[in-house]
Amino acid sequence: MKTIFLKISIFLIISVLAISCKKILDTPAKSAMDESVIFSTPGLAKDAIPGVIQSFAETNSYRGRYLVFYGINTDCEVNNSLKSITDERSLLSNYNTNVNNSQMNTSNNAWAKFYEGIERANLAIRGIRTYGDLNNSELKQILGEMLTLRAVIYNDLLKAWGDVPARFEPVNSETIYLPRSDRDVIYKQLLADLEEAATLVAWPNETNATQSTERINKAFVKGLRARLALAAGGYGQRANFEIRRSNDPDLAPEKMYAIVKKECLDVINSGTCKLETFEGVFKSLHSEKTKGGLESLWEIPFSEGRGRVIFDLGVKHTNVDKYTGQNRGGANGPNPIMYYEYDKDDVRRDVTCVPYEWTNGIQVPTALGRWYFGKYRYEWLPRRVTSTNDDGLNWLYMRYSDVILMAAEAINELEGPATAAPYLKMIRDRAFPKSPAKVATFMTQATASKQSFFNAIVDERALEFTGEMLRKSDLIRWNLLGTKLAEAKAKLQQLENRQGKYAGLPQKIYYTTAADNESVVIYGLNFGDTDQAGVALGYPSSKTWTMVSTGDNSTFWDALYVRDPNKQQFWPIWQVFLDASNGKLNNDGYF
Repeated sequence: MKTIFLKISIFLIISVLAISCKKILDTPAKSAMDESVIFSTPGLAKDAIPGVIQSFAETNSYRGRYLVFYGINTDCEVNNSLKSITDERSLLSNYNTNVNNSQMNTSNNAWAKFYEGIERANLAIRGIRTYGDLNNSELKQILGEMLTLRAVIYNDLLKAWGDVPARFEPVNSETIYLPRSDRDVIYKQLLADLEEAATLVAWPNETNATQSTERINKAFVKGLRARLALAAGGYGQRANFEIRRSNDPDLAPEKMYAIVKKECLDVINSGTCKLETFEGVFKSLHSEKTKGGLESLWEIPFSEGRGRVIFDLGVKHTNVDKYTGQNRGGANGPNPIMYYEYDKDDVRRDVTCVPYEWTNGIQVPTALGRWYFGKYRYEWLPRRVTSTNDDGLNWLYMRYSDVILMAAEAINELEGPATAAPYLKMIRDRAFPKSPAKVATFMTQATASKQSFFNAIVDERALEFTGEMLRKSDLIRWNLLGTKLAEAKAKLQQLENRQGKYAGLPQKIYYTTAADNESVVIYGLNFGDTDQAGVALGYPSSKTWTMVSTGDNSTFWDALYVRDPNKQQFWPIWQVFLDASNGKLNNDGYF
């Protein structure tokens, strides 16, 4: 279990860093463990993989910064302390950050760790290409994994910072300092890299390596290539705050949709992955068995003493109890409007949006302005968390359902809704296992036109992936970031004031503890519920269901974003990295 992270080879990391320094200084290597030995020997070369993963798991890398802060705030996901407005964490989320943000402006932060991981991958890629026998299936797999891990890091760099320096070779004395590169150049390289990687790595469960979701497999490579193609062919903020698609004909939307269609259908037709029940996806994640061939295509692996998925994104426990030794969870959560976007028969709703926290071992309702992502729960782990700072749950980076919905989106654009419909229906059928009539009605409406189908995809991806931090990059590539945030702002105000579609909702919720002495039963959350019926139930407790709390610096809706989101689609490059760039880096035209 979680063997990749636990088996980091210290001697390899030291050797790799020694080789990197050698190249920077152009002096002879002093290490007896030469590149030609490491990267021609499968058993040694394989240890380069956890060397890269280590860069993912560092304190201020994915673990405690990127996974917590990228993707917040949207119409689906919010920082649960966003009303503080000027708090440094809030500033990262409300489109009003600055280059000196204390959460990010440190020399060991995500930007640095991402490039550290890229450098380690570059060394391995060069080493295997130079010294490895690519007729050897193990070395082929390792090379494919390195190309893919590098693409993962670049994918997240591009999402967070837009145009970034392109480093596809190990650093040397000529390339220590580089300016931003046009993201189109990077996208084209990544698309080519992943096309090659797909020829090198095995399908899920085809080999021992790909039996685990902590190792790269062909289904994930193809899914990642599709995700990158959608981004490359989509909209984004460019220099001078221009929002547009790429002008490069190689990245034209129809070409990118063709890549998406091919890659996604390859995965679907391979039969190597399958949909689980919606709740089952996340219970499988929490089981920590990392079994390939199910819905999880790849996970960022964390050891039990590393990783803050539940710690920051999960259902909150206000004190220690039988499930956890931490009083953590809930730094971020669903946008309050999301619960009301689901049909009551959609099984995704109660898995995704949790209106309670744990206090003294029982579930207690929170507030309308503070929900939790139910996809991540201490109580679903097979162990009690004992670390004070980490929970060890892997980050589920891509699911098979994403591949299916990307296929539906691309096929609609290329061929129309009739051809794309079966793929959207696969996801809808799972969401409504006991309501086939609702699925049929939905599909009739969705397939009425190409635009109707696109609108359905936009909504379905929200319902499917809330809490998985895909929404912000989706909205950016569709050129809907500002539009959807403005809609969310209006809906939040209506919800608080019980106007529009929310007019009939009760002002209070009514609740009691269930017979198991830990679960909460809540009345008043659903359309059709009334205060009169809630009082009649005779539950011992009730509370006003409101976003307002004492000490608020802002209303919830005004705190969602401060600046125009389309003027700050990306974070700035932090000051510490500007200062260390020898004048090569700046934020001119981007921030």
